[in-house]
Order: sequence, then C-alpha cells, then structure tokens
Amino acid sequence: MALDSILGNNATFYLSLFCLLIALFVFNFTTRRRKNKPNLPPSPFKLPLIGNLHQLGTLPHRSFRNLSHKYGPLMLLHLGQTPTLVVSSADIAREIFTTHDVVFSNRPPATAAEIFFYGCKDVVFVRYGEEWRQKRKICALQLLSLKRVRSFQFIREEEVAELVSKIGEACLETENNNGCSVINLSHMLVGASVNILLRCLIGNKCNALRGSSNFDDLPRKVLTQFVAFSFGDFFPCLWWMDYVTGLIPKLKATSRELDAFFDEVIAQHKTIKHDHQSDRKEKDFIDILHHLQEEAMPEFELTQQDIRAMLVDMFVGGSDTSSTFLEWAMSELVRNPSIMRKAQEEVRRVVGDKSKVEDIDVKQMKYLECVVKETLRLHPPAPLLAPRETRSTVKIRGYDIPPKTSVYINAWAIQRDPEVWERAEEFVPERFENSEIDFKGQDFEFIPFGAGRRRCPGITFGVTSVEYVLANVLYWFDWKLPGSAQDIDMTENSGVNVNRKKPLHLQPVPVHSFGS
Repeated sequence: MALDSILGNNATFYLSLFCLLIALFVFNFTTRRRKNKPNLPPSPFKLPLIGNLHQLGTLPHRSFRNLSHKYGPLMLLHLGQTPTLVVSSADIAREIFTTHDVVFSNRPPATAAEIFFYGCKDVVFVRYGEEWRQKRKICALQLLSLKRVRSFQFIREEEVAELVSKIGEACLETENNNGCSVINLSHMLVGASVNILLRCLIGNKCNALRGSSNFDDLPRKVLTQFVAFSFGDFFPCLWWMDYVTGLIPKLKATSRELDAFFDEVIAQHKTIKHDHQSDRKEKDFIDILHHLQEEAMPEFELTQQDIRAMLVDMFVGGSDTSSTFLEWAMSELVRNPSIMRKAQEEVRRVVGDKSKVEDIDVKQMKYLECVVKETLRLHPPAPLLAPRETRSTVKIRGYDIPPKTSVYINAWAIQRDPEVWERAEEFVPERFENSEIDFKGQDFEFIPFGAGRRRCPGITFGVTSVEYVLANVLYWFDWKLPGSAQDIDMTENSGVNVNRKKPLHLQPVPVHSFGS
C-alpha cells in the first residue's frame, strides 16, 4: 500500500511538473515573440493581396490626408506588396530630415524611372551613394549654381519677350475684329517654360529640331505616365503584367521620343566640338557635361547614358514644374482681384516706364515674392515630393520603420495644416510679409522642394524663371476671367506634378505702356 501510494504521488508530481514546464515554455515563447514583434505605425484595415490600394483615389495626396485625419500624421499603408509610410506632419518631417536623413535617402524602384532614365542614372532617382554624390555635385556647382542661373538671363529675357509678343498679337487680332480676346494661357506658359529650359539645355543650335516635334507637351506626358498603375511597382512578382496591359510599350515609346531628340542634339554638339563654341561665353548644359566628360574626372566616369539621363531629368522635371506653378499662380490671382491689383501696382511701380522688365527689378518686388511663396504653399507642383525608401530599420516617434519601406512626405497636407497655418485653405500672400519662413528646406512646415540631402537642386533656377515670367505678364497686361471668379475650375489633374485639369483661359488687356 505504501509503495503504491508513493508511486501514485510521484506520477501526479511528474505530470504536474511536465504541465508546468509546458506552460513556462509557451509563456516564454509568446513573450519573446511579443518583444521581437515590431511596433509599427497605425495602419488602416487592409484587404488580402491589394492591401490599401483600394483606398487611394486619383489624387493620392488628398487620399493620404483624409486617411491621416483618422490614423495620424505617421501612417503605414500596404500598397499591394509594398509597405508605404506616409508623413503628414511638419514635426515628423523635421525629425526625418534632420536626425535620420541618411536612412531615408534611397529611392524605391520604379518601372517608369528605370525606362525613362536608363536604369535610374539621373539625379532624382539614382540610388544613394557615391554616384549620387558626384552627380549632385555636378548639378550644384556646374549646372544650377547661382552664377550659371544669372548667365542664362538673356535666354529668359528673349523667351519671355516672345511670350509677351504672342499675347499682344492675340489682343490686336481680336481688337481689329471688335472681339474679346480669350487665350489659352496654360498652353502659352507651357511653351515658354519648355523653350527657356531647352535653350539652357541645348543652346540655340537645334531650333529646327524643336519645331519638328511637339515637345511642349512631352514633359507633361512623361509625368502623367509616371503615375500610371504599374503591377511591377506594387506586385514585383507580377512585373510581366505591365507588358500585358501595354504600360511598358507606352513608356518605351515615349522614351524613344526623348531619345531621338537628345541623341541628335548630343551628336550635333559632338560634331561642332569646340571649334566655333570655345569663344562663346554662355555654355549650355550639354557643353558643360561634355567638357566634364572630356576632363575624365578620376573619382567618377561620366558616360553618355549619364548625360542623357541628367538632361531628360532636367527637361521633364524643370519645364513642367515651372508651367504648373505659373498656371496656379495666375489662377489664384484672377480669383482674388485685390491681390492681383496689389501685385501689379508693385510691379509697375518698380519697372516704371522702362521698355522691359529687368532681372534687377524683380529682386525689388517683395510682394511678388510673397505671391510666389503662397502659390508654392497652396499648390506645390509635386505635392508628395519624390518618394524615398528606408535603407535600414529606424525608429520614429517610438514606431519601428522596417528597411525597404517606401516613404511619402505629403508636403501638400503639411502646407495646409490648420494647426500650423492660419486660414490654411485661403490664398493670403500677406502671411509671408515680415516672415522669415522660406522654401529652401530649413522650415519644415514649408517644403515644396523637399529638404535634406535629396531636396531639389534646381530651386534657384526654377524660382528665378517663374518670378521673371510672372512679373512680365503682370506688368504688360491686365487679366480678366471670361466668367466670374466663382466659375473658375480649380480641379487638379493627376500626375507627379499636379497641374490644372482644365487649361486656364483668360482675357488679356494690354495696359497703356504695352509696346512702348
């Protein structure tokens, strides 16, 4: 009896011990998994396979802002198989750009960028590293420096004078017919922006080529195709579907249009060499890049594909950004006649009775500068900036952000944040009077050109051009809407640069000083 009792008690003991060990193992395993599980940012409910793609509309910057109102300014989405971080707060943007900028300095892979920029050999989409540093250095010191921008002033003056002349001719034609001149100002602004940039890129040697093709619309076409849905971007294993849908054939056809133009331009520059160009004071971008190529820099070899990619980058990004800005600026001014009058009074007072607007005049137009800033605040040409990708795991506001996460900084939402901006949705240039806030990447509530290492290198070039164009159209003409201010359609069009969905048609009225 005693032996049976001991054996029975031991069996119960060992069974209890075994159960306890199992319970401890399960508890330890569960606790360890909890500790190792990353603390991810808030995220909306996602569907199988497509994730949160169904929650994006045709204007992602607006969709992202609406979602951020519910899930917060740091939000993780799953766009297909691509984890995507969306930032909608100036404070979080400041932390990213100042503390973790290197981690956020890569670009995510993009089908369109691979095709248009020869495997991402341009400045915008090249991966972060030594190649990017050298190309960024070329842009900053050789192509887009303040000295170089000033050297192109004669191009801006000639092309803007031609724009003013075309608008004036349209007024005279309708005046002779006792009509009311209403012009497609959007089309004219696109043409002027493309012409200015092309002449800076390729000089005066290829006007015949430019006239043989419709290059005015090509930059906008490229940027529209950039946001076309790509299976490869969201579902890498389904890359072949981009051939089935016809996306890749379309991208390659557009790329061939760019190639045909720039290949011939480059060939002409090589033929001419420096025989007749060495004494020319003003060098275009191709001259400069070829000179750098011939120098054979020891730290970096500049190939023909590098040159073409950088030219396409600046041609597409620069011209459409400028024309998009000018469209929105004129749209806001005609909607706000008192602001238009105030800007025109300043422009005409500074210029006086001179026969043309000079660059030195524009620098004195402080209210015009406020108009430019307010337009960039309400209508940043690229509202989501260029996407970024994390290079490693990083912690932001207590949340773990995994490597290879695509990142969108919603500059459009940040610049309309009512907690930062008073009357955030209204066009109020006066907010920048006596204000130190600028768009050069140090004030994170106002980042239309980005911030950090990968901010836009062409800020000076772009702003100088649009200020000069805007000053001229305000100096030479009064502007009227065909209808009332309430009738103007401010609907946005989808694309990398968000321009007007419908062209801006306005009636120009020459002032008394026109043509003097």
